[in-house]
Amino acid sequence: MRCPSCGSLDTQVKDSRPTEDSSVIRRRRVCLSCNFRFTTFERVQLRELIVIKRNGRRVPFDRDKLLRSVQIALRKRPVEPERVDRMVSKIVRELESQGESEISSETIGETVMAYLRDLDDVAYVRFASVYRNFREAKDFEAALAELSGEEAAE
Repeated sequence: MRCPSCGSLDTQVKDSRPTEDSSVIRRRRVCLSCNFRFTTFERVQLRELIVIKRNGRRVPFDRDKLLRSVQIALRKRPVEPERVDRMVSKIVRELESQGESEISSETIGETVMAYLRDLDDVAYVRFASVYRNFREAKDFEAALAELSGEEAAE
């Protein structure tokens, strides 16, 4: 592991312990060149996922990008960061366990919305407004009706 301070590859693991639901290993490391201490996280990756964008482009799946988009939807909401990280881990495991190495951005978006719907209504509407590209107030009304279980009036 490269030291983030000096760039040396000469680092040593000082402590390892499981986090979350034991799906992540947290490792404390020290650089033997500059004595800088840092933390790394090791996750199981079932398969390398490729995201098929709406325009047909194919890009590698990025867990951190998914986490950032969920955090934006949850900004200033009363949800603990640990719950967010656990939710993102569950989403990634669900996507990886579908058996396909290529997955559409629509599938990812719908999966995220399903989890957000259970976690926080406001975050769900925020995410849906970007994901579904809301343009008018009636788009928000439809999302709110969906949350309350009613059919949106067209």
